[in-house]
Amino acid sequence: MGEMTSFQLGVVGALFLSVASSVSIVICNKALMSNLGFPFATTLTSWHLMVTYCTLHVALKFNFFENKPIDMKTVMLFGILNGVSIGFLNLSLGFNSIGFYQMTKLAIIPFTVLVETLFLKKQFSQNIKFALFILLIGVGIASITDLQLNFVGTILSLLAIVTTCVGQILTNTIQKRLNISSTQLLYQSAPFQAAILFVSGPVVDQFLTKQSVFAYKYSPIVVGFIVLSCLIAVSVNFSTFLVIGKTSPVTYQVLGHLKTCLVLGFGYTLLHDPFTSRNIIGILVAIIGMGLYSYFCVHETKRKQVGDHSSMAQVKEKDTTAPLLAGKNGQVKENNSLV
Repeated sequence: MGEMTSFQLGVVGALFLSVASSVSIVICNKALMSNLGFPFATTLTSWHLMVTYCTLHVALKFNFFENKPIDMKTVMLFGILNGVSIGFLNLSLGFNSIGFYQMTKLAIIPFTVLVETLFLKKQFSQNIKFALFILLIGVGIASITDLQLNFVGTILSLLAIVTTCVGQILTNTIQKRLNISSTQLLYQSAPFQAAILFVSGPVVDQFLTKQSVFAYKYSPIVVGFIVLSCLIAVSVNFSTFLVIGKTSPVTYQVLGHLKTCLVLGFGYTLLHDPFTSRNIIGILVAIIGMGLYSYFCVHETKRKQVGDHSSMAQVKEKDTTAPLLAGKNGQVKENNSLV
């Protein structure tokens, strides 16, 4: 029971850290990009990953965690895949309307459920599916404003969905199969993610913004916000791997939509973004969906634990009652076999 309580506290802590850091970095980046005019999102992400790697490298030197060797090919492919997925998401945002981009992010949950069901043989109950459906409806109402389709944008969105989904499933699978921590996986994969974005970021950003990150005039306040964004990103990247490792890719996506609702709320409160009754209704519906998802997950986990305990009790009962299957006069029958 002590181990289970410790695990639950760890999950709650990971979820809280993920929400707090993600909402913080969104607000910071919004101020950086919208108010200060620094639009280079992909390049900024590569800096985030570089700072994350450097921070973890320092932590490793101080023995805060142990660096467990992993097959280099696996780590390299995993890091490149995650870097490519970030690039596709940014390109999708550049080629599509905000509404279609939000649809792309919403589609990650059902696609993840489909992939895990087909290839990992994972079972999702009807209650879980219903809760996810309510959640998606709520987030859609709150965040989707328009849907403008174009061929290139649609292809990029599909690629973003596939690569993001596969990357998150692998984050969970690699940690469990190789028995490594989220910190170890992030430390070894971050350089490859950073490298591919460091090379492609300026090209992608110039294509989307028609501006060069190298020609941008960096003021002290812009540099300050970039440094702050990179520091928060360390917590974001760490908590992302931590949440997916302790829970599941689907739970992480649900958490992501909670962040969307919180960002909308904070945007209205702190940045005075436009807020309508549609946003309020959507957020309330999404919160209901998230509440149902959490309730059903906890309920099914407890039911599974009770079933496991019952099975163990039955096994123990068989072990203790086996000697009672004796012959007459209380003598135990032996199964003698001829060799």
